[in-house]
Amino acid sequence: MGSRGRKTPFHNSTIRQNQRIKLLLVDDEREFLKVLSNRLRKRGIEVETASSGAKAIQSLRRVDFDIAVVDLKMEDMGGIEVLQIFKKMAPEMPIIILTGHGSEQALQEGMTSGAYDYLMKPCDIEELLAKVRDAADVDDP
Repeated sequence: MGSRGRKTPFHNSTIRQNQRIKLLLVDDEREFLKVLSNRLRKRGIEVETASSGAKAIQSLRRVDFDIAVVDLKMEDMGGIEVLQIFKKMAPEMPIIILTGHGSEQALQEGMTSGAYDYLMKPCDIEELLAKVRDAADVDDP
């Protein structure tokens, strides 16, 4: 007898090993994108990056992501605007806002627009991973 269809205490961890979290990382600071995406990949997250809001929207049209991490302040389009567009395109996708500009009003607007959570930059990679895994509803490895 196989274990197909049978739920075990390790059900989530089995799914976790077979299916990686697909994350869209959006930030106009290219060096930050490069460093953070590499750190997330080393921890088993499948990452696609977008260096602008417009590129992020194009990516979301092509790929179904499990979660998005979006910078609040970007040159072409603000993170709140990207968040609102994402929520129309993929209402169930959790979005975490990153900001290096601690505007309480902007963060509040993000949360009321449907953001899952937010983190201040520079953020601790383990804290970001915990929020990503929680939002994607998977157990820690």
